Amino acid sequence: MNKPVVTRFAPSPTGFLHIGGARTALFNWLFARHHGGNFLLRVEDTDRARSTEEAVAAIFDGLEWLGLGGDEPAVFQFERTPRHAEVANRLLEAGHAYRCYATPEELAELREQQRAAKQPMRYDGRWRDRSPEDAPEGAPFVIRIKAPRDGETVIEDAVQGRVVVQNAELDDMILLRSDGTPTYMLAVVVDDHDMGVTHVIRGDDHLNNAFRQLSIIKAMAEIEGDWEEPIYAHIPLIHGSDGAKLSKRHGALGVDAYRDEMGMLPEAVLNYLLRLGWGHGDEEIIAIDRAIELFDITGVGRSPSRFDIKKLENLNGHYIREADDARLATLVAPRVEQRLEIAISDTNLSLLTQAMASLKLRAKNLNEIAEGAEFLFKSCPLDFDEKATALLDDSARALLDKTADALQPVQSWTVEAIEDVIRRVAEDAGLGLGKVAQPLRAALTGRTTSPGIFDVLFLLGKEASLERLAAAGHATAG
Repeated sequence: MNKPVVTRFAPSPTGFLHIGGARTALFNWLFARHHGGNFLLRVEDTDRARSTEEAVAAIFDGLEWLGLGGDEPAVFQFERTPRHAEVANRLLEAGHAYRCYATPEELAELREQQRAAKQPMRYDGRWRDRSPEDAPEGAPFVIRIKAPRDGETVIEDAVQGRVVVQNAELDDMILLRSDGTPTYMLAVVVDDHDMGVTHVIRGDDHLNNAFRQLSIIKAMAEIEGDWEEPIYAHIPLIHGSDGAKLSKRHGALGVDAYRDEMGMLPEAVLNYLLRLGWGHGDEEIIAIDRAIELFDITGVGRSPSRFDIKKLENLNGHYIREADDARLATLVAPRVEQRLEIAISDTNLSLLTQAMASLKLRAKNLNEIAEGAEFLFKSCPLDFDEKATALLDDSARALLDKTADALQPVQSWTVEAIEDVIRRVAEDAGLGLGKVAQPLRAALTGRTTSPGIFDVLFLLGKEASLERLAAAGHATAG
């Protein structure tokens, strides 16, 4: 196939953008980018009862966050219903499809007989060679494909390898329902053809569908000549860490949850999804530009990959440390506002940006940064957690007073000047630096964990630091 590469991601808008769907979108996007082709989006909204505008918006929002937008405006499948019906009728006219007048009751009886005989449940072709004149006048009908009955259908799948199905196993599936609406199988094939899709990269749960869809493609190729079979690449599904199919009990499933609730960065999610089922040597950290350079479908394995939230968190921690401080501050500010029920001013956003170098060092997500940043914006006196309260005993209070006295004359409030004072206080008291830093941290932040104590004092500023030290002494004394 010498045509320019065209891939597509075709979600059904019945909910959020699933993490597995996001990986499928990523693989399609990367394959198109790697080969200088086009990545297209199609919303498969023919199930009108379950498709919602909210779901469409959620899917587009998730794709935009990940940077996986389509190269052309998205196609909405439902709007193409007349075109789908047109193809079904072309197949009918050419003898590759037929009208089936079997009633729901007949089909239910057929299934019951097959179930009792432990036979595969499939349509038996009872109207395949009958004349429509045999049907009652005005009786409703569906249009079914005349699937091949002899021989076999072969797919040289780019991931699964050579897959063969005996044509006797394929049934005459419905193309057009009795109300004139197309089935999913027909709509997918027509849309892929009309959109010029060259490579169908999707989950391996669709592999069986490919054989049935090929019968439509081959029939239309006989009629019109320009219907080419796409190259199929059916990628294994994502499993949970326990090896079972990924479900809610394995953690958040929607891309929005990784962003909003878990505080992940899009580049970390992309990197993690890339490594779920695809790899390049021992490389773990693969930025998107590098991924475009390296990605090809031949690197996708046949075995299901296991989703490990701990690995994602560690990867996210790496990207947080690499991220621009101003960008992180912008992402963290709304989380601080929500936690403390305050508004972050431009001045405070600058302070948050300044603090980011210290705050992000050990954080694995944006929520941890927001939690670590709370001390900057709390009002005095602070609320102390249980561990901080336990630290602030009489000896600690005396040490805080000495520290405050030593800090009072400092004119140039720099990290270096602060460190010099605190080290002298520890030395004079015959204590290790940690023995001074811990009660200081508790007094200044209300917690026993924070950025380095010199950074805490510097970021708070001289006035706020001394105010908090005094307040902590009074609070514990009371």
